[in-house]
Amino acid sequence: MSDKIYIVGHKNPDTDSICSAIGYCEFKRKKGEANVVPARLGKLNKETEFVLDYFGAQAPEIISTVKMQTIDVDIDPTVPIPPDTSIRKAWDIMKNQNSKTLTIVDEFGQLLGICTLSNLTQSYMDVSNNNILSESKTKADNILETLSGKRINNCEFDFSKTKNIIVAAMSENKVESNVGVDDVLIVGDRTSVQIKAINRGVGCLIITGNHKVDESVKILSEEKGCMIISAPYDSYKTSRLINMSVPVGHVMTTSNIISFDAEDFIDEIKEVMLDTRYRSYPVIKDNKVIGTISRYHLIKGKRKKVILVDHNETSQAVDGLDEAEIIEIIDHHRVGDIQTTYPVLFNNRPIGSTSTIVASMFFEEGIDISSKTAGLLCSAIISDTLFFKSPTSTREDVDVAFKLAKISGIDIIKYSNMMFKAGTSLADKTAKEIFYQDFKEFSLGKSKVGIGQVTTMDIEGINYMKEELLDLMKDIREAKGYTLVALMLTDIINEGSELLFSSSNNEIITSAFNIKPQNNRVYLPGVVSRKKQVIPPIGFALTSSR
Repeated sequence: MSDKIYIVGHKNPDTDSICSAIGYCEFKRKKGEANVVPARLGKLNKETEFVLDYFGAQAPEIISTVKMQTIDVDIDPTVPIPPDTSIRKAWDIMKNQNSKTLTIVDEFGQLLGICTLSNLTQSYMDVSNNNILSESKTKADNILETLSGKRINNCEFDFSKTKNIIVAAMSENKVESNVGVDDVLIVGDRTSVQIKAINRGVGCLIITGNHKVDESVKILSEEKGCMIISAPYDSYKTSRLINMSVPVGHVMTTSNIISFDAEDFIDEIKEVMLDTRYRSYPVIKDNKVIGTISRYHLIKGKRKKVILVDHNETSQAVDGLDEAEIIEIIDHHRVGDIQTTYPVLFNNRPIGSTSTIVASMFFEEGIDISSKTAGLLCSAIISDTLFFKSPTSTREDVDVAFKLAKISGIDIIKYSNMMFKAGTSLADKTAKEIFYQDFKEFSLGKSKVGIGQVTTMDIEGINYMKEELLDLMKDIREAKGYTLVALMLTDIINEGSELLFSSSNNEIITSAFNIKPQNNRVYLPGVVSRKKQVIPPIGFALTSSR
């Protein structure tokens, strides 16, 4: 079972989403929680790539969902066995593991078949098949192991050539008419019968009861090439056990096997189990068998654990969140619609960046922060506050950012210019890539609104693409049922944003910003914050229009 706790930001991750996840992961690990891992929900933007590369940090693990998977269930461990294992040994393994299904694998651990209790019993009950050793190509080692036997001479016999398995329950004068070449004869201490059988060309003598073999029999067996095995059991038990030397590869099921991957989702597994109703199913990871799963396992599955950073709205969260256990939320946005089953730590502060909160937690608890993580968190604060030009920026953001800059050893002014220059280039990007670069969905009353934001130092560089962006937004609005779809083109230099939008009612924008739009465009001087300067007035306008 996976014991990871994912620390994850929102969809279409920005620098704050990524860096706060990495930073909070370091914080939790330094407090002794080694199982936390930072995660992300999508491709990194250019700014974030620059930041991670500059400080030599690894991008968080990418995940697509936190729905329950096979890996989240306490599956039954299994010891996969090779196909040449005897059915007696397989039976012993089943008893020791309290299992009714074994997985049969090749030398690389890949699944060949399954062996169930019914496979073994059916084979054992088929006593009428006198050719079982030859058909199954049973090896001598299997017979020796199954019978707890030992070799008496140096002769070998290929049991795949066995014609008959015979118990010497006959008079001496009938041996010649009942025993033939390549037969296997189970016999007690009847030396004369043993000699006649060897002369008849039997392939193997199995001497029961651990009886001593006469020297004359040994010499004759060497001359004739007859293998002799001594077994401790009587003839009755030996005759019962010998068929249990058959390899499981001969009796295993190989067709219509249903197996599950460790990454398969539990809700999909349930459907398959309802349709097939087998007792258990092999579980595969990296093409190797790691265990088996049954219906009762699905009842005891544990939800994935997640810590949400830089968001607390369902529309922005990882898919499958309703099947996960949220244990913490660290955010600086408005309180959204995410619900939890139990009370959780919800650290929400009205400041400019989630990374400010994370860094403050280090400082407040006296935990040392690495220079690398300090640089990442400082970068995120610079990014989210537009180097303290955003109205969301607070004195705490400024103080924390400068403190982090000192720890990481950067010149904050020079570095911020480098970061913005690297991150605001829109060259070679498609309209769709630009629109979804930092896109968020909001539920405002009964309306669903989608707003993207692009921050750039070259706002005129995408003038040629604005009509294409407007067409794209119209298509998105109609396809997904948004009341309004908008894109903020934020000019860092002039501290303002041009708002491109698609809406069935342009009065929403007029009412929100008291400006008459032209051709679905409006310039908003001084507006740089989506969270504080765009969402609230649009929400108010939507409420007022009803």
